Amino acid sequence: MSPLKTTKHTVYDLKYHIVWIPKYRKKLLTGEVAQFTRRILTRIANEYDWEIEEMSIQAEHVHVFIHVPPKYSPANVVQILKSITAREIFEEFPRLKKRLWAGEFWGDGYFVRSVGDQVTTEIIQRYIR
Repeated sequence: MSPLKTTKHTVYDLKYHIVWIPKYRKKLLTGEVAQFTRRILTRIANEYDWEIEEMSIQAEHVHVFIHVPPKYSPANVVQILKSITAREIFEEFPRLKKRLWAGEFWGDGYFVRSVGDQVTTEIIQRYIR
């Protein structure tokens, strides 16, 4: 069991497994784009005081297993991760805009699951690996 986290008024242990895809499930997350995306996600987590326990950047999707304070809902976390990465990926790799007709990098949806009695940290980490 991981140690509990604390803020000024809160003790918590909230972890989410989040998965999302590039628009049209295009296989854009390879090579330097994948490496850049990993760096951005790590930087965002550090800036927001989140802890990424596992991350996998696949050609057509991203898995993140992340520990976040309760002031952030899962929807907030996804919105922050997707919006910042999309903006910075397009700035770094403007050629990708030509492959995405709508001018959006990420698809609208996402998958999120919290760790609970049936889904343990180890199960999620094994799945992502």
